[in-house]
Amino acid sequence: MIKPNEARLSSMIENAEEISNSHTPIQVTSAKPRLHVDSCNPDRTLADLRAILASNSELFDRGGPVRLIKDPETGQLVASRLTADNVVLLTHQVSRPWSIKKRQDGLQVVDTWLPKSFANMYIEWTGEWHLLPLGGITSAPIIKRDGTIVYNAGYDQETCVYLSADVDIADRIPEHPTKEDSSNAIRVLRQQLETFCFADAPTTSVPGSDIEQVDLSKPPGDDETAAIAALLTAVARSSLDRAPAFLFGAPSISGAGAGKGLLVKCICQIAFGQAPYAVTAGENAQELEKRIAAELMASNPVLFLDNLNDTALRSNLLASALTEKYARARILGKSEMVPLRTSAFVVLTGNGLSVSEDLARRIIEIEFDPRTEDPEARRFPTDLYTNTQRDRLTLLAAALTILRWGLQQEQLASGRPLGSFEQWCQWVRDPLLELGCRDPVERMSRAKHRDPRRQQISEIFEAWHRRHGTKAVLANELHDEVRQLLDPHKRGRQYVVSRLKQLEGTRIGGFMLLRECSKGKWSKNRYILDRLTD
Repeated sequence: MIKPNEARLSSMIENAEEISNSHTPIQVTSAKPRLHVDSCNPDRTLADLRAILASNSELFDRGGPVRLIKDPETGQLVASRLTADNVVLLTHQVSRPWSIKKRQDGLQVVDTWLPKSFANMYIEWTGEWHLLPLGGITSAPIIKRDGTIVYNAGYDQETCVYLSADVDIADRIPEHPTKEDSSNAIRVLRQQLETFCFADAPTTSVPGSDIEQVDLSKPPGDDETAAIAALLTAVARSSLDRAPAFLFGAPSISGAGAGKGLLVKCICQIAFGQAPYAVTAGENAQELEKRIAAELMASNPVLFLDNLNDTALRSNLLASALTEKYARARILGKSEMVPLRTSAFVVLTGNGLSVSEDLARRIIEIEFDPRTEDPEARRFPTDLYTNTQRDRLTLLAAALTILRWGLQQEQLASGRPLGSFEQWCQWVRDPLLELGCRDPVERMSRAKHRDPRRQQISEIFEAWHRRHGTKAVLANELHDEVRQLLDPHKRGRQYVVSRLKQLEGTRIGGFMLLRECSKGKWSKNRYILDRLTD
């Protein structure tokens, strides 16, 4: 049975007036839901607030509540983390908070302000927001495992990706492409990229110009294939659980102006219809990690690290983001880690750039060689980026034709295995192999060989084998040449012992360092450098 006071309050709520900017009260005409702000029962208020905000199509869960907003510079959607002030403002935009006040003549329903403490409680209600998970934002069509392609803007439940714009190219892509269709599509892409100075590409002169272009009568080389693989990866990235990064490199000094950044812009223009933001490394490794975390949290479709010149790049966060479906990043200004589903296309550029440690097996290199001391002085017959903008839909359709054809084949011949990136190999690499391209995975071997840390360890092992062969030796029995390589700053015996423990089990350059377990409690360990047969 409804009590008289409750019935009276219910009637008052239904007939309440909303105050506008005008001094004259008007009847409520909006469909805003009412939110009872009850300080004595915050759990009820938060549950009602959660239900109201969960119905908002602009809110998602990305390690915390985020709202899709337009970037003022590009006009593209980005994910912005909600603050307490954001929650208060949004609550008043989408609902009508009210509370009950005691007056001399009884109880009265009044409009009220959502306290900031309630907003903070909502934000801290980890995992209970009832928001859809946001894996990323893209402006490229979303392609599914069966070859189905999503062209219309909106949230895709299967991939958890938000497509930010309609892409009207369905009539340009065959429902069931043939191998001939895909071969023609490869040629379309090669023609668009033919003026880039890929280091290993056979070239031919361009009439009326002082440059050379790729000879399209010959199969794609390693660098050209890797560039096409980068384009296909960008287009399919939102549907891939994981994908390698791509490094666009050139020689130090003379590599400036080789076209690395232009190729990145062209690839992103084809895939996403926009040029990417360029992110520099900052002053130190910590600053780089912060910038990478900020870009991943914003859910931008591209993470573009630019001008990493003469650098041996290391980044634990980037390594994790490339091989883990969910990576943990620290919120700026807080000692709080949040899990992020990563779907960004990652690309790096630099002159004299190499990658170190675990990044080496996660990055495919594309080398540029302009074959001139002043690459920026070259004259080109047309503006390539303007042409790419003009022909974007044709080029995007070509890339999607190749991807759809590959996905619709029952089985394609596989190339070199690549752990953590099996899906990428099936979607991107294997179709390219079938169409006569090189295996881009081979490029990872080059990255490993150029890793300064690997080079240093290889040098240590070669000196060890030269001085000791396969003989078991103590740390203090090592030849001076080996000790100098292990401890160039002469920190002492304990440092050498610690270094040997770190290198135990390492396989590099055809060698493997093993530890011979000591028999007695106080016996010292001996180390053996074993020569591998395979």
